[in-house]
Order: sequence, then C-alpha cells, then structure tokens
Amino acid sequence: MSVFFSFIKKESRHIIRDKRTLLILFGMPLIMIILFGYAIRNDIGNSKIVVVDEAHDPYSAQLIAEINASKYFEVSRIVGNEASLNHEFQQEKAAIAIIIPPDFSHRLLHLKTAQVRLVADASDPNTATILINYATAIVHQFQQRLFPSAAISLYIQPEIRMLYNPAMKSVYGFVPGVMTLILMLVSAMMTAITIVKEKETGTMEVLLASPLQPPLIVLGKITPYILLSFINALLILGFGILLFQVPMRGSWFLLLAECVLFTLTALSLGILISTTTSNQQTAMMLSLGGLLMPTVLLSGFIFPLKSMPVILQWFANVIPAKWFIIILKNIMIKGAGWHEVWAETGILSAMTVFFVIISIKKFKTRLS
Repeated sequence: MSVFFSFIKKESRHIIRDKRTLLILFGMPLIMIILFGYAIRNDIGNSKIVVVDEAHDPYSAQLIAEINASKYFEVSRIVGNEASLNHEFQQEKAAIAIIIPPDFSHRLLHLKTAQVRLVADASDPNTATILINYATAIVHQFQQRLFPSAAISLYIQPEIRMLYNPAMKSVYGFVPGVMTLILMLVSAMMTAITIVKEKETGTMEVLLASPLQPPLIVLGKITPYILLSFINALLILGFGILLFQVPMRGSWFLLLAECVLFTLTALSLGILISTTTSNQQTAMMLSLGGLLMPTVLLSGFIFPLKSMPVILQWFANVIPAKWFIIILKNIMIKGAGWHEVWAETGILSAMTVFFVIISIKKFKTRLS
C-alpha cells in the first residue's frame, strides 16, 4: 500500500509541475463560470433607440425624456422623419425606433386616444421582441403617469412593426451564426492541427529543407482548407436559402468576397496557434477553448452583446466572428451594400494582417 501512495504522490507532483495541465484544470473552469455568468442573460440595458419626433410638442418631449431616463434605452438620435431609419439599422446605430406622429398631443387631449409606432430591427428576433416589450411598457407607464385617475386604461396604443423579419423567424439569426462557427472551427482548428502534425511526425524538418520558402510551405498547407471552407460556406448558404427561406437581399459577389476574407482571418488564426504549440492535443485545446467558446458566447450569435457588462462588450471587439456575423446579417437580411459594411470589413482585414505578421515572426525555420 505504501508503494501505491508513493505512486500517487509522484503523479501529483507531475501534475503540479505541468503548468499547462494546471491551467486546464483550474483556469478553464474559472473562465467558463465568469463568461457564462455574465454572458447568458435575458435582460438588455442601454440599447440605442432612434426617436422620430414629428409632433415637436411638450407631450412628445416628455415621452422622449421618459424613454431616455429608463435603464433600458439611450436615445442616440432624434430625427424629424422616418426616411433615415433603414440607414440607422444597417449601420448598427440602433436596434429600435419610436415614431411619434404629428397629431400626438391633439389626439391625446381631445380624442383621449393616441398612437405611436415602434419599429424594431428583427434580424435578431429575440432581441427585437425584448426591446419592443421594454418600449411598450415605458409608453404605458408614461400614459398612466399623465392620467393616473382615468377610467380608460389605455390612451396611447403602440403600433408595432418588425423590420427585415416580419415573421420573426429565428432561423434568420441562426444561419449566419452557424456559418460563422463552422468556418471558424474548420479553418482555424484544422489548419493548426495539420501544421502541428508535421512538427510532431518530424516531416516539417524535411519540408523546411526543401527549396520552398517557409511562407510557401504554409500557403501550400492551407490552400486546400481555403477551398474546403469556401465549399462549406456555399453549402450552408444553399441550405439556409432553400430549406429555411433565409433571404438574400444583398450582393452575392460582396457576400462571397466577405466569406473569403473571414476564411483567411480564421486560417491566419490557425497558423498563429500552430506556431505557438508543439503537439496536436495542445493545438486542439487552444482551438476549441480559445475559439469555440468566444465565438458562441461573445459574437452575438446566441446571446445579445448589449446585455453583457461593458468589459465583455469591449473584449468582444477582438472576436473576428462578431464582425462577420454583422456583415452576414447586413448583406443577407438587410440588403446592405459596401457602404454599410466597409468598417467591419476593414477590421477583419486588419486582424488578418496582424495574425499573419505575428505568425511569420514566430515561425521557426529550424527545429530545435
């Protein structure tokens, strides 16, 4: 029995000395509980709202002030007509708008009834539903404060309109998210594992001794995955459009070009992982833990970023999947063009260049 306990003692020392194992054992659970605890929330606060004030009277001003004072909304713009709403939604400057008609005060005071219109960006149906409920509740609170002793319970009736997705189909949000997730995992994980496999088996040394330069070796390794990822993107788009009737309102050329860009971003991430790891197991753990979880939690795929703490919203900006999902939704569902997605495209391009530069610096032309 003493030999058995000595063996346990020896194994425990091995685990304690292995920093990577300790990181997986204790670091991963802590990261997961923090991310899941803060990311998985149903409430949304401080969402941007555009106000179309066609009334310009004291009652409309009071309603705007009530909306802005709530913890759920922040008035981003007050405009005189609703012609610019589509642009505001495509630029992600707001997710909901309230339109106050010109006869708001007159109808409220003389006819004892009035109407406001609520327009939401329903490309994300869950978020749109929550925001509409918040806005409706604020409107009802406003009318009750104005007429606390009135016999009629409803004076202001909200008229609700869901933009881009009137049927509120959840698949409109899931197809872009699934496409992003698959492209990220296939491109990044398979690239990382393939290059690290060459290191483990010793064939990387043979390749480095060939006439090909190291960048060409890496390019040759990832080229098949570029083609496979592009085929995956076409399959997902085809199934989404044919089976689930997800609309394609924008340019096919622009959409496919953005898919190629994101594939290159994911491949450059995979190359970066391969340059920092020495075995396939570590590469797979980094790919799954460092890419899968952030892509699911912090990209806006499933959980709205607006409901998360500010620090996580800032951290989400370094997740490539966030920007690609915005691009996909804008092009496919909102029919946006280059002028609406150039900023997100620039961010993905900058990330790709950055990952490639770091990978080149870390790439060892000789094996130690």
